[in-house]
Amino acid sequence: MAERQFKTEEEEEEEEEFDETDYKAQKDAVLFAIDVSSTMLTPPPESDSKKADRDSGTLAALKCAYQIMQQRIISNPRDMMGVLLFGTEESRFQQEDASNRGGLAYPHCYVLTDLDVPAVEDVKVLREMVEDDSESKKLLVPSKESVSISNLLFCANQIFTTKAPNFGSRRLFIITDNDNPHVDDKNTRSQAAVRAKDLYDLGVIIELFPISRPNHDFDRAKFYDDIIYRDPNEGEELALRPTTFKSTGTDGVSLLNNLISDINSKQVAKRAIFSNLPFEIGPGFKISVTGYNILQKQAPSRSSFIYLDGEKAQIAIGETTKMAEDTARTVDKVEIKKAYKFGGGTVLFTPEEQKELRNFGPPVLRIVGFKPQSMLPDWASVHKSTFIFPSEEDYVGSTRVFAALWQKLLKDKKMGVAWYISRKNASPQLVAILPSDEKLDEFTGGQVIPQGLWLYPLPFADDIRPTPECPKPIVAPDNLVDEMRKVIQQLQLPKAMYDPGKYPNPSLQWHYKILQAIALEEELPDAPEDKTIPRYRQIDKRAGEYVNKWGVILDQQSQIYEAGRKTSIKREHDDSEEGPKKKAKVSRATAGLEGMNTDDLRAAIAKGSLNKFTVTDLKDWLHSKGLNSSGKKADLVERIEQWVENA
Repeated sequence: MAERQFKTEEEEEEEEEFDETDYKAQKDAVLFAIDVSSTMLTPPPESDSKKADRDSGTLAALKCAYQIMQQRIISNPRDMMGVLLFGTEESRFQQEDASNRGGLAYPHCYVLTDLDVPAVEDVKVLREMVEDDSESKKLLVPSKESVSISNLLFCANQIFTTKAPNFGSRRLFIITDNDNPHVDDKNTRSQAAVRAKDLYDLGVIIELFPISRPNHDFDRAKFYDDIIYRDPNEGEELALRPTTFKSTGTDGVSLLNNLISDINSKQVAKRAIFSNLPFEIGPGFKISVTGYNILQKQAPSRSSFIYLDGEKAQIAIGETTKMAEDTARTVDKVEIKKAYKFGGGTVLFTPEEQKELRNFGPPVLRIVGFKPQSMLPDWASVHKSTFIFPSEEDYVGSTRVFAALWQKLLKDKKMGVAWYISRKNASPQLVAILPSDEKLDEFTGGQVIPQGLWLYPLPFADDIRPTPECPKPIVAPDNLVDEMRKVIQQLQLPKAMYDPGKYPNPSLQWHYKILQAIALEEELPDAPEDKTIPRYRQIDKRAGEYVNKWGVILDQQSQIYEAGRKTSIKREHDDSEEGPKKKAKVSRATAGLEGMNTDDLRAAIAKGSLNKFTVTDLKDWLHSKGLNSSGKKADLVERIEQWVENA
């Protein structure tokens, strides 16, 4: 197994830096398009349930956008978000006046919040809409004539073109319950399909969030299958993408929760770790792939410092100055040199030499062989895996070759072993290329694991540590296991399935709430909401009796186990004392010498009776006291006498 070359902190930081020219390509722009038709404004039927939803479809969508904006203003402060209402009686386009556009207008389209980085004012506008009924009633007035979806898409096109022209991710979220807006107008339907194609040509992805009414199920095939455009070059069997476009929508109690859950799953774009990386399957046989970091631990991140002592909270601008330790003189960047300690001295390298030392070749993913997946042990996981899927930009036909390799690895349960350099100046890795089949959520139908290939980092020699020796486990008796089975059966979740999405990280959410309250000038919350705290009353009501019974049996079995353990220890001790009669005699003699206290030893020395003990007895006594037990009998007696004298 290969030894790894460690990197300095500066090298690791340099690997994590992105090119400033690619800054906009790393950002995400999301525009909400919310339907304000009469059916969307109709509240759901009244229900006696306390958990029933009282909001109409439009209001639920606005609340959803409000909550998503609150999250993004903290978690994604560089991304853009906007809200566009369509089907309203009033029209407004914020970018420019209709006179400046040569009379071009977007009737029944109202830009509620412009597409931009979410600011405090934008959040307050949405909050007034969802909390103040008078404000929402003034604006949420459905138009008497139907809105043109072609006009809506053209309006979205103008917004994306002017506000986010170079963004790597631009998406339009359409929330509506009208599955056939242009029933008898084929010309308008055709125009809408053309406008949708124009958006996709610009790199804008359209996502549909359909809402079904109580007496009508949303049918995407009537109109929106022509709007949600798919590349015809991608067949179903070859569409290996990290995201899908499956959406679920319903009314009633779970409408808002479903919208938030579904949009959250799509709101963060899967940003590429690398793009168009050469994937060398064999000598002279290459395709190109793009890699995504799908599995990422979410933690509080600090992007800037905030100064709170003024009238308003302001972002603090920091400055760094390097100074000489002895003279406090400002040191310029050109005066700084990097050195490595070696042999008690320092070795200097020029920047060019340092780059050459870290150069292991151009970025590449090169297969060096294939192995059965059974050869990969469970303990070999040292880092999170990277998901890859094909890219047609550099090598035409990459998708077809990639799909063939994926199918072969999945069918034969094989894995590839590859040499992997993700980008320039990155340290090389050995990775296992593992195939995965698509897995869908049982309840929502959303994709949990995509189908494709994963780069699984393999450990180097210094990554492997010996496992500590564990004591032999104590096996519970059958009656104790049977009683615990009853407890578990009483505490099982619905359909015996745990959904981590329903239990947010309490410390992370508390961090976000504090930041949100400071940013929106609200009162600080009193205590965090922790959904991970067990519901003790329900647990006691459902399983308290079984738990108490199990505790009684546990105490009884513990007493039996302790009694058996003591008997076993005593038996082992007795067995260890058995042996030849001569050794037993010596053992008793040794016990006589070891049983003597200091006064008895002084009396024995005075009488000269220490010489009566054997050499073995004397050595055992000296060894028990941690003294030197080598030498003749006279030397042993002398050491004992010396010890007694100093005692």
